[in-house]
Amino acid sequence: MLAPLWQPTASIDAIQARAAMYAQVRAFFFQGQVLEVETPLLCSTTAMDPYLDSFSLSCGRFLQTSPEFPMKRLLASGSGPIYQISKAFRQNEESSRHNPEFTLLEWYQPGYSLLQLQEELLALLFLLAAESTAVSWGSDSVTCRTYAEMFQSIVGLCPHTCTDDALAKVAKQATGFDGELARDSWLDLLMSHVVEPKMPSGLLVLTDFPVGQAALAEIASDERGHDVAKRLELYIDGVEVANGYQELTDGAEQKRRFQADNDQRLVNGVAQLPIPEHLVSALHAGMPATSGIAVGLDRLLMKLMGKQQLSDVICFPWGRA
Repeated sequence: MLAPLWQPTASIDAIQARAAMYAQVRAFFFQGQVLEVETPLLCSTTAMDPYLDSFSLSCGRFLQTSPEFPMKRLLASGSGPIYQISKAFRQNEESSRHNPEFTLLEWYQPGYSLLQLQEELLALLFLLAAESTAVSWGSDSVTCRTYAEMFQSIVGLCPHTCTDDALAKVAKQATGFDGELARDSWLDLLMSHVVEPKMPSGLLVLTDFPVGQAALAEIASDERGHDVAKRLELYIDGVEVANGYQELTDGAEQKRRFQADNDQRLVNGVAQLPIPEHLVSALHAGMPATSGIAVGLDRLLMKLMGKQQLSDVICFPWGRA
């Protein structure tokens, strides 16, 4: 028998585990002298990603898909290392692993390389896992691969050099999808439908993404001479939990990417968005070299507790909110 809709879907144990996780996160960053900050959830601009759908309000403001833009403005103002536990919002994302309203832990470390940030992320996860009865994570449970290594080992194509036609052919054969997509959409389709289901169990760190997925990350050459986006993603048992960047600090390049996103939005038939000029101005003023990362705390708690769906750890998911 289903519980009445007024009741939470998360158990008292899950609610208590969330409170304990937040306390541990705050203690971890306090010890590391990382400042907790708070930024607006309602802003005049929002994420430009052509495949994200923000909530826009009649007052002309947007609910944020992440606190990234205002946090970078703080970094440019001289804040030093900062973190935030924040609500975030994305339309049309509802499933066992998605909720349109969710909770992010986001932090930025000026002067850190992406590898240093990865080490800090894993240290936090090992600390949280030490209090869990459902998981046992240590250094022996971590697999590190580049995006190309993982993609090629499963799909059989190099994501940096293969043709669009080759990607489309393999994707159509593997998924049954028969439409036409841009290159990065073919990559995303293969990653979600072919690669992720075959990822190793435990913690997987992917690095060096295709340049078309750079978003707000810097681009550099890898050891084989391929241009790659300096990004990392953390998966737990094939579920994406964290996304980090060696952050782009070039204001002109960031504005060019925003304009390209708007061009793609036009192609996709979705509304174009105002350019986040406050962020562009902050980058022009001088944001320090920084690595930053966002962690989905609902998904992380789900994994720490050995649960299978977000509704087990969210009090009132979308259908009951």
